[in-house]
Amino acid sequence: MEKKYRHEYKYLSPEYILSYLQKRVGMVLQLDPHTGDAKQYSIRSIYFDDMYNTCYRENENGTDPREKFRIRIYNGSTEHIKLELKQKEKTKCFKYSAPLSFEQCKTIMQGKIPQYDSTTPFLVKKLIARMKLVQLRPVCIVSYERVPYIWTAGNVRITFDRNIRSSSDINAFFDKELPSRPVLESGTNMVEVKFDELLPDFIYELLQSSRLVQTAFSKYYLCRRYNMTGESI
Repeated sequence: MEKKYRHEYKYLSPEYILSYLQKRVGMVLQLDPHTGDAKQYSIRSIYFDDMYNTCYRENENGTDPREKFRIRIYNGSTEHIKLELKQKEKTKCFKYSAPLSFEQCKTIMQGKIPQYDSTTPFLVKKLIARMKLVQLRPVCIVSYERVPYIWTAGNVRITFDRNIRSSSDINAFFDKELPSRPVLESGTNMVEVKFDELLPDFIYELLQSSRLVQTAFSKYYLCRRYNMTGESI
């Protein structure tokens, strides 16, 4: 698996600042063409952790480096299901991806080992190994709506993520209506900035002038901080 080196910054923002920044970014960056006519798309991800909640604790403690598995779909579609492994080292991220079949995904959602053979992608085999060795299991669903903008020079990507929600009902991952709860204060959303080597000055200045609050916590951490009953895990 080839590593794709990227910087990643996350910011929490009240809606009025986020909307203002989105309008300014939209004047200079291109809307990701994958958004289609809707000009946004919805994301759902299943995240994994072991019996000791290692991924959660590592994010809380700022452990460096760290990694986590997730299964991701877009707009509720089952046509393209991706298994991803995201590794974090300081502000740098490496993400690996492999396709999953619907049947494989349903089996993994149940905490069971899917069938595999010599043609199974290495990333899927790695997940299976972790499920066997440290009892890695699906623990929560993270869902939100995303408006993404891109700047091809430097592979810059700025995303505006709203309505971030958490669900512990793993079996409802593909359901049209997913039972979930918000994880941020009302009116608070998230901006993410990703780039390869250098962030262009004009984009940096846009971010600095918007009074964004940088955070080290991931959406996964925020969604697991409280379970569906509102109690700390």
